Amino acid sequence: MKVLITGGAGFIGFRLAKKLIELGELTAPSGAVEKIDEITLFDIGEAADIEDTKGIKVTRIAGDISDRATVSRLIDRDDISIFHLASVVSGGGEKDFDLAMRVNLDGAINVFECARARTGKPRVVMTSSIAVFGGQHMPEVVGDTVKQGPQTTYGVTKSIGELLTNDYTRKGFFDGRCARLPTVIIRPGKPNAAASSFVSGVFREPLNGEDFKLPVTADTVMQVAGYRSIVDGLIHLHELDGAKIGIDRAIMLRGYTVSAQNMMDALHRVAGDRTLGSISVEPDPFIVDICKTWPLDASYERAEALGFPCDSGLDEVINNFIEDYVDV
Repeated sequence: MKVLITGGAGFIGFRLAKKLIELGELTAPSGAVEKIDEITLFDIGEAADIEDTKGIKVTRIAGDISDRATVSRLIDRDDISIFHLASVVSGGGEKDFDLAMRVNLDGAINVFECARARTGKPRVVMTSSIAVFGGQHMPEVVGDTVKQGPQTTYGVTKSIGELLTNDYTRKGFFDGRCARLPTVIIRPGKPNAAASSFVSGVFREPLNGEDFKLPVTADTVMQVAGYRSIVDGLIHLHELDGAKIGIDRAIMLRGYTVSAQNMMDALHRVAGDRTLGSISVEPDPFIVDICKTWPLDASYERAEALGFPCDSGLDEVINNFIEDYVDV
């Protein structure tokens, strides 16, 4: 079978590809577990090379997710599974409405329509976000049954994607699943345009010996999860029996609530005698205003009942990041 990962050059998409190569198999549209013989990594820029593909053909393609013909050429087999991760992130979506709509909404519809055109019912896993919640009536604790009221363009496009996934699945066009993600940490490399980018930067930059300006107050809270458990969660969601998911195809992947102060405390606790860059608290009104629209807390009963993984907390995530990206 073939696996397509849109957003395959990104942090999670690339790690997902490497994990799938390790596994070597997935549940195919036939319902049987089949060997993966091809993985396509698609993104706006070409993904990095994967040295050991264990005999799996890995193709790296750069292109525009909003171009239907391009997407159709990617979804070129009936025995295919799709992980749709490509997206304009929160801060970028607020600054460029048209780009967010073209990539996040038109891009998702292109993927859905091209999957619909295949014979059979391919599994389509789309990443959504806790940013689908918001508004003056949002409760302090959100969960899978809470009404959505996103207050960012990014959140709006993700909410629409969840509804479309439900309907395309209801109509039998494909077998869709949405992973509603908390903020994923710790991302390596340079900061991106996500308003939540600081949640990785507060660890990454000091561990690399660089000073960091925290753009929110120390009491700002976020729902977070480590990248290893998120990758495992995406695969777990793909492999679940659709009957166990039910008619609501979006599931909040397990995370936990921490404050910016918790993050800084954990960094110093885990770093030990490492020399760290300094952290200064310098709130940025643009970031602060976006963060105010996000939930204060979340519950994950459905994901827990369905056996989704979750890391033990910040200390584990920081140690994983040091192992994977710092001490290499």
